Amino acid sequence: MVEQSNESAFAHEQTDHASAELHHHHSHATASKHIGGHHLLQVENLGVSFSMYDSSDRCFFRARKRTVQVIHDLSVSVHAGEIVAVVGASGSGKTLLADSVLGLFEPNATVTGTIWFDGRQCDARDLERLRGRGISLVPQSSANLDPLMKVGRQVRGVAKDAEDAKRRAALQRELFARYGLEPQVANLYPFELSGGMVRRVLLCCALVDEPKLIVADEPTPGLDLDLAVRALDDLRSFADGGGGVLLITHDIELALRVADRVAVFKDGTVVEETAVANFASPDLLRHPFTKELWRALPDHDFDIPKGGGTC
Repeated sequence: MVEQSNESAFAHEQTDHASAELHHHHSHATASKHIGGHHLLQVENLGVSFSMYDSSDRCFFRARKRTVQVIHDLSVSVHAGEIVAVVGASGSGKTLLADSVLGLFEPNATVTGTIWFDGRQCDARDLERLRGRGISLVPQSSANLDPLMKVGRQVRGVAKDAEDAKRRAALQRELFARYGLEPQVANLYPFELSGGMVRRVLLCCALVDEPKLIVADEPTPGLDLDLAVRALDDLRSFADGGGGVLLITHDIELALRVADRVAVFKDGTVVEETAVANFASPDLLRHPFTKELWRALPDHDFDIPKGGGTC
């Protein structure tokens, strides 16, 4: 579970940072606003480790347990009205960040650090309660849809009562119209949808609960460029409406198209969190690895400095 800190936690998040260029490990973008005097999401010093059996032991029954640290000292934030892209290599542990924000912890995991949401410090139980009730997930796989249930019913979800069922049905129709899904799509099964339609249905599943924060975990794999850009434009629209988006991706080019700030993930932590505007020049970037990412972009002709890279 997430550790609680001392009584200074509230003051920590209520501080007015409007005039600060650099604070809490990150610099600001134009869209970075501290509504209510705090971040929408603030993750501080997150650590995730797993207790595992040592596979090098020849006999399974005598295998000893060891602790594997996957994430350490990770800090990242999201302001209301902005998209923060967490970029890094596939398989580097970025999804564990998403799981931690959503309160999804494996039984053999040890999670430390502090998470604030909308100005309130949260423990594991708080994050679980917020899942689908303030924080929503756009998963990376269409396998998250039930293949035996029509998509309209999946988007509407479980209603508390008849009045809530009516509200959800109306919101589902509104979301389908907003994202270019014809009304008859509600009566289709997932296998009858195109890849782009599946992505929009997954977004509607997240939006039907009217969240303040969307965690989008690799929302564009398998899509061609036009569909990927359209999927990210949908997230952009949500952020422009006042929501926050934590976009987890390995595609830095797409991230730079849509995000306000970028958090660079390397070796189990965020090494730099900076405005997209700072990617205009490597001189505006602080960490050597971030500068190497800049030089590796096609628009910069893969400009590796003399003497080799640092990553």
